[in-house]
Amino acid sequence: MKTIRVHQFGGPEVLKLEEVPAPTVAPGQVLVRMQAIGVNPVDAYIRAGTYGGSLKPPYTPGTDGAGVIESVAADVTQFKKGDRVYVFKTISGAYAELVLCEQATVVQLPQHVSFEQGAAIGVPCGTAYRALVMRGQAKAAETILVHGASGGVGIAAVQLARAAGMIVIGTAGGDAGRELVRREGAHHALDHASASHLNEIMSLTNNRGVDLIVEMLANKNLGSDLGILAPRGRVVVVGSRGPVEINPRDTMGREADIRGMTLNAATPADLREIHAALGAALENRSLRPVVGERIPLAEAARAHREIMEHTALGKMVLLPG
Repeated sequence: MKTIRVHQFGGPEVLKLEEVPAPTVAPGQVLVRMQAIGVNPVDAYIRAGTYGGSLKPPYTPGTDGAGVIESVAADVTQFKKGDRVYVFKTISGAYAELVLCEQATVVQLPQHVSFEQGAAIGVPCGTAYRALVMRGQAKAAETILVHGASGGVGIAAVQLARAAGMIVIGTAGGDAGRELVRREGAHHALDHASASHLNEIMSLTNNRGVDLIVEMLANKNLGSDLGILAPRGRVVVVGSRGPVEINPRDTMGREADIRGMTLNAATPADLREIHAALGAALENRSLRPVVGERIPLAEAARAHREIMEHTALGKMVLLPG
C-alpha cells in the first residue's frame, strides 16, 4: 500500500510517499481503507519536531480520515467489512491507503455524510465540542465570539454554538470567508483584520461584551480578547503560535477566565461523549463539515505548506486515490 512516511523531523519536504506492506488486525482492531484524510495544523507541528510529546521518526502522520472497513479482528462485533466509518485516532497513521485503528476510535459515518466530510470530523469537530462544552461551558442565550471562524474548527464551533441556542459572532478574513461564516450559522461575521472589529463587537452586545471566546490564535488576539469579555466571561485558547502580553487587570473586574485546552488531554470517557454528541449532530444535520481544498496523498508536502501559510476556508483533505 502507499503511505506517507517521515524519517526525520524537518520541513514539508521530509514527507515521503512510500510503498509498504499493509498492516494486519490484532484483537480489538479494525483496518480501514481510506477514501479521504484530514490535514490538521498539529500534523505540521509534529512533523517539524516542535510539538511536545510527539511521535518519533520514522512514522506515518495523521489521525483523521474516513473510508470503508477492510477487515476486523475476530473479537470485533461493532463493525463489519464494508461499513462506512470515520476515524479520529489511528495506530498506524492516517496518511495512508490502509489504516489500522482500535475499534474505540472508529465511528459509523451516516450515509448522507461524504467521506471527505468524514475526514473533517476528528480533530476539528472534536476540538470545537471540547472548547465549547467541556472547557467553555457554553449556555443557550449566551453570546460567543469565534475567532478564525472560517477554518475547520471555527466552522464546527459556529454550527454547534448556533444549534445550542447561542448568539454567534464569527471573524474571518476576506469576503468569501465572512460569507462562509454567515452561511454556516453566525448571526454576525466581522473582518478580524479591521481595526474597528473590536468596537463592532461591543456595539453588537450593547457594550456588555461576549460571554465566551473560542480563540484560534492567542498570541495575536488574547490581549484584546480580555477587553471585550462580559462579566464572568471565558476565553478558551484553542491555538497559539507564540507568547503574548496581557494585562491581568482585564480579568479582575470581570472575574474572567482564560482556559487552555488540548484534545490530547481528553480521556476515553471524554472521547465517548464527544463522538456521541458529534454523531447526533451529524445525524440531525446541525453539524455539516465544510471541505475546502482537496489534495492528492502524494502531494502531502504541498498540503503542509499551504495549511501553515494560507487562511483556510473549510477543511483541507488528502485523497489517496
